[in-house]
Amino acid sequence: MKKAFIQLHIAVLLAGFTGVLGKLITLNEGLLVWYRLLLTAVALWLLALLQRGSFRIQRKDLIGIFGIGAIAALHWVAFYGSIKYSNVSVGLLCFSAVGFFTALIEPLVFRHRLDWMELFLGLLVIAGIFLIFQVDPRYKTGILIGLISSLLGSLFPVLNKRVLERVPAATVTLYELTGGFFFLSILLPFYLRWFPSSKVLPDLGDWIWLLVLSLACTVLAFNLSMNALKRLSAFTVNLSYNLEPIYGILLAFALFREDKYMHGSFYIGFALIFLSIGLQMVRLWKKQ
Repeated sequence: MKKAFIQLHIAVLLAGFTGVLGKLITLNEGLLVWYRLLLTAVALWLLALLQRGSFRIQRKDLIGIFGIGAIAALHWVAFYGSIKYSNVSVGLLCFSAVGFFTALIEPLVFRHRLDWMELFLGLLVIAGIFLIFQVDPRYKTGILIGLISSLLGSLFPVLNKRVLERVPAATVTLYELTGGFFFLSILLPFYLRWFPSSKVLPDLGDWIWLLVLSLACTVLAFNLSMNALKRLSAFTVNLSYNLEPIYGILLAFALFREDKYMHGSFYIGFALIFLSIGLQMVRLWKKQ
């Protein structure tokens, strides 16, 4: 059990590190995600072939999973765009709005009653983001892109629920990332025309961080989570992932000293978001 908890929190920490890598990699957000998907998909297919696992899937499921992968790719592009146009801390705070959008979207998809407490906690996050937006206009563009990222980020886990009832998680991840790669490959020429980049090929430093992002923060983090799930409940795993933006912001403060550039409004907004995450964790714990 102790080993499973350690594996889980390493996975959450690696997930939080993705925001930091978004700043370290000098490519624009579209190219960054394209290379991430390329390296991750290749690594996952190699692992699948080496393990000789079965990854057969029905055609109707494949089309749906590819569609979800396209949404995931757009979410990542918007997420890294938010970081590029603001900073790591603001981008991760906007990512916390996923809960608010999920509270609205999930009842529509599954046709159940709205959870007013979830909506209230989500509104606390929106209030925190709005406070940063109002008082610190430097991050206006990054915050707007970050909210788009959160909206997209709330869609694909909800859509995944039904797919995961029929298809193993590892297979879903394999085909989603492959589908996301194909979709972004088609979109990328148009994206680069709208948002031109000064460089298309990564330099040595970019390749190193892309490998860390793809192999450690994606493939390794996923495998650690899956291993932890063998000993821990899905509830515990999902609860722990609420710490992802907190870990990411603390890493950004430590590595880039972003705390020096933040005004009091940021910390008030951060406190509201932290309060929302904390209340949600307590609420889920009591339910469990």
